[in-house]
Formats: sequence, C-alpha cells, structure tokens
Amino acid sequence: MHEDVLSGCDVWAERVAPSQAYCEAPDSACVMRPGKEETMMTVRQAHERGKTQTPWLDSNHTFSFNQYYDPRHTGFRDLLVINEDYVAPGKGFGTHGHQDMEIISYVVDGQLAHKDSTGVSSVIYPGDVQRMSAGTGVRHSEFNPSNTEPTHFLQIWMQPERDGLPPSYEQRTFPEADRRGTLRLVASRNGQDGSVTVHQDVRLYVGTLEAGEELTHRLGDDRYAWVQVVRGAVVLNGTPLTAGDGAAVSKEVVLQLRATDAAELLLFDLA
Repeated sequence: MHEDVLSGCDVWAERVAPSQAYCEAPDSACVMRPGKEETMMTVRQAHERGKTQTPWLDSNHTFSFNQYYDPRHTGFRDLLVINEDYVAPGKGFGTHGHQDMEIISYVVDGQLAHKDSTGVSSVIYPGDVQRMSAGTGVRHSEFNPSNTEPTHFLQIWMQPERDGLPPSYEQRTFPEADRRGTLRLVASRNGQDGSVTVHQDVRLYVGTLEAGEELTHRLGDDRYAWVQVVRGAVVLNGTPLTAGDGAAVSKEVVLQLRATDAAELLLFDLA
C-alpha cells in the first residue's frame, strides 16, 4: 500500500465548466495579427498556471481545477483540464471516482501505474497514451511505482460528446521514431491511424522536434487549436512558447511551428 495518497475528493474536482468564449484573458494576452483582425491567439504562460503542492505532488493547472479557480481560464472548447504533475517515488492518487469525462494520461518521464474498476491494471511509460472514458462512473487509482525516480505526466480531461457512455479504457504505444519531426495522431474520434478513440470531435497530435525543425498543421473550417509545449521551445505563428506554455488559437487556417530548442509538444485540433 502506498502512503500519502490523495482521495478523489481531495484532488479531482469532477467538473470544470467549459468556456466556449475564445479570448477571456486580459487584452495583453491576445495576439492580433496585422491585416488579420479576426485572428487571435491567447498565450497561457507556464508561470501563470494554478498550483497544487504537497510534500509528494507538484501539480500545475493550465485551467481552473479543484481549489484553483480563475474565471478567465475555465477550459477551451471541449478541453477542460491540462494538469502537469510531478509525483514523488512511491506516492500517488488513491482510489477515486470520475463520471462523464474523457481522460487522457501522457507520461513524459518515469512511469505511472493505473488500476480501475473495469478490471484494468497497467503501467504507462513515455510514448504511451492512455484513454479512460469515465461514462456512467468509474473508480481508479494512479501512483508512481518507482521507489527512486519521480513521475512527470500530463493529465488531460475533455468533455464527452454525450453523457452516460459505458466506461471504457484504451492504451497505445507510439514509438519515439513515429513522433520525431512530425505530428503523430495519438487520439481521435474514430481511432484513425491507430490512435486511441475519444468520444468527442477532437484530434490530438504529439510531436518532437530538433532545434530548427519546422512543422505545418492545417486546421479545417471552423476549427480551433490548443498547443501545449511539454519541453523545449517553439515559435507558433510568430509567437514564442517555452516548456509549460499553452496557446489557444482561433480563426487560423494554418499553424506553423518552428523549434528554437529541442521540443516536445501536444496539439489539440478542436471543434
């Protein structure tokens, strides 16, 4: 039994109301491009994020979560939570419940052990993407099984397309070679190209770039994007972003990414 676990009621606030408004941040956070007055980008800098900190957990909240609440940052489209968590060796989150939520876990460093009421027990490593659809209700625990190394992972919550889905679970491995120098689709509504299936109109890509490498992603009509930099540094359509930064993009046809340092990033293509 792992000590110092937190129960669901201590950490996992079940719902965070999504914000459908595009730019709720102060004007200084919105980038208006010359000649494109309708194009906007909102940058959420790493140091601005909310914080939950205990002797064994350092959690950074891109959006409002649990006891941290900022009405300007309550989600983006159907993306409700991006928590960047550092979990000490041998510690973790005790058994707690979720309902009507699509939850993705993405391990950056270390490993994360998962066990839930559907009978699934697994360990997530870097390169793995785990999707859990809480649906009508699921209980699970997560902890760092290593006695020596911390775990660094991202926990992502999205609004499902409808409530009352049967609980389900899926985990896939995406080798580093498949993510290098490209945007690899790792989650989508229809499980395209071997991605995990999420019950929402979203496409999640992961990419790793060497310094100087460039990527282009074309958004469809009436689509939005959130770019989260996991590590390193990139320039997104002329705007610099570093590790922990996120950016909401509206009314852009093309996203252009250039790494100014070796970088890892997530790109959410959203309805």
